[in-house]
Amino acid sequence: MTYVIVDGCIDCKDATCVTCCPVDCIYEGARTFYIHPDECISCGICVSVCPPEAIHEDVEIPGHLRHFIAINREFFEPLVSGLGRPGGADGVASKQFDHPAVANLPRA
Repeated sequence: MTYVIVDGCIDCKDATCVTCCPVDCIYEGARTFYIHPDECISCGICVSVCPPEAIHEDVEIPGHLRHFIAINREFFEPLVSGLGRPGGADGVASKQFDHPAVANLPRA
């Protein structure tokens, strides 16, 4: 189980989740944040502080938002960002791009 950021974060990007994550597994894209599935320890702290309620357990994401599981995973693959390393997002600059599915959404 891991946590996934869905559409409520797009063009909102309240960074409270980033500051409270104990393992720095939340990375910043241009329009949204992404949780690295291999770095997340499933503590749930990010869920409790997310004002737009945009973070869900992967097994509890509503059906119409399940595609965000793949979006979050694919963001870290070499063809998109290639991010993810021991030590997490701490010290990693925000990226000025997003997963193509997010980048192509209309602006809020």
